[in-house]
Amino acid sequence: MRDLRSGRVVWEPYDHLVIATGAVPICPDLPGSDAVAICGVNTLQSGIELRRILDDGGAKKGVVVGGGYIGLEMAEALVRRGLEVSLIDRSAEVMGTLDDDMGQLVSQALRDFGVTLYLEEALTGFDTAGGKVTGVVTDKRSLPVDIVVLGLGVRPNTALAAAAGIPLGEKGSIRVNGRMETGMAGVWAAGDCAESFHLVSRRPFYIALGTVANRQGRVAGINLGGGYATFPGVVGTAVTKICQVEVARTGLQEKELGMLGIEWASAVIKSRTKAGYFPGAGEITVKVLAEKGSGRLLGGQIVGMEGSAKRIDTLATCLHAGLTVEEMINLDLGYAPPFSPVWDPVVTAAREVVKKL
Repeated sequence: MRDLRSGRVVWEPYDHLVIATGAVPICPDLPGSDAVAICGVNTLQSGIELRRILDDGGAKKGVVVGGGYIGLEMAEALVRRGLEVSLIDRSAEVMGTLDDDMGQLVSQALRDFGVTLYLEEALTGFDTAGGKVTGVVTDKRSLPVDIVVLGLGVRPNTALAAAAGIPLGEKGSIRVNGRMETGMAGVWAAGDCAESFHLVSRRPFYIALGTVANRQGRVAGINLGGGYATFPGVVGTAVTKICQVEVARTGLQEKELGMLGIEWASAVIKSRTKAGYFPGAGEITVKVLAEKGSGRLLGGQIVGMEGSAKRIDTLATCLHAGLTVEEMINLDLGYAPPFSPVWDPVVTAAREVVKKL
């Protein structure tokens, strides 16, 4: 152990050791990447620094690199601060955890809000002057800029574990069993540095979400305290809000199913968040994927107005229970005009998939 104040290094014995080093942001090693006003947003301090740059009042043009959750939320925040905002992503649509047809809805919502999108472009470097960033360079263009926000995702912070010889797993995360034990006796791991297990693909999986980290930490804590608990796995459920649009996803998406060799059918339906005649009913688009042959639910995605995103919890629960889409049709979900049509959009999507199966 190193004392960060004195620099003194000491050896500390332990009976049990928990590694909870989290994740670190992906930072490109490109020309100019160390310039002033290129900001990551992964800690409170980094957020404070970004806010300080904006409060100085000199920033007029902002570029966000990366179309994931953090990148999209930061693009919206910069527009609300009055900046001219562009977003760069190498994918065909933003929000790579959605299928392209659903991601397209989010891309359009960003354009409608005032964000200029440069999709299917790769970041190649930064222009600088006097140590400060002045431009973002892609494989297709150069964009003048006053501030850059990096939203390229994170990777597990496992350098210490790897140096200690602890076995790593998916995407370099620490391999753990159901009790959060690592491959080294007396050493446990939990949170964004640790591997998970996907309940749909039945394979090791890495996801950096606070919900998953909290549940893993609870399991590790119970076991360390002398109890017995297991973490069965995840289905990859996540929600966010971009501008006025709510976005949600769970389970597997089409590209993952293709890589796994699973044959599937899908259906996309458009409905309303409330009874169509009820004031305030907004649009909602739901996509459901099911396995051919068995009818097993494989995943779902939702994009819509207020009242849309938390419907993903119904799909997530069905995935945990291993339900088929046929079984979903008979779910006894709550109904009243202020909350839903008579047939909830999630169930309507399941009905459409059943027709295809």
